[in-house]
Amino acid sequence: MLHKELLAIAEPALEKVLDNPFWAGLRDGTLPPEALLHFVRQDSEHLLPTYARALHRVGAAAPKDSQALLFGRSVVGSLEAATRLRARYEELSEELELPALGTEPTPVDPYTHGYISSLAAASATSFAAGVGALLPMVWFNDKVSLDLVERHKLDSRYDKWIEAYLPGHGYARTVQWFLDLADEVGENSSPTERDRLVEQFTISTRYEFVFAQACWQQPAWPA
Repeated sequence: MLHKELLAIAEPALEKVLDNPFWAGLRDGTLPPEALLHFVRQDSEHLLPTYARALHRVGAAAPKDSQALLFGRSVVGSLEAATRLRARYEELSEELELPALGTEPTPVDPYTHGYISSLAAASATSFAAGVGALLPMVWFNDKVSLDLVERHKLDSRYDKWIEAYLPGHGYARTVQWFLDLADEVGENSSPTERDRLVEQFTISTRYEFVFAQACWQQPAWPA
């Protein structure tokens, strides 16, 4: 099955993501608050909205109504997640002594810009390419969330943030649906489209690491 090949490709990148100072700092409470601010701003203002729009494009190209329906639900879920992320940050900001989100739009950083450009391009290329590009974010988010629960330091600074960040109980079904969809697309696509799916999946797994690293480093466009 194709998803097993994809997960084998993603495993080295996943290990680097889990060991990245951003997620490690959340687990043990040592993450600088400015890094969490950068994450929330880039994720909620740029990455999640672009991901939702990519889901919309790929759903519009879905060959089955059932697929289009599930993509549509994922669009709503992604946009709601962006709003929920900011709300949870604001709720905990005073208690955790976090910098204010502010009301002005945040410029996209160079690395987030690369990721969202890749998602937009893949979702406009073909259904298979779009599926490949979208899968890593869902799968990595699930693995990162489970890792935060299993390895976070009890009573550390970000305990409540980790609890608030975790996706809902139904998220595992969404991950499994994407994995099953990758298998289905792989079986029914031409070799060229199958290769596109694998290529875009590989690119997005690398951007998952790049995004975590960018949140740690907090880069910005030169003034």
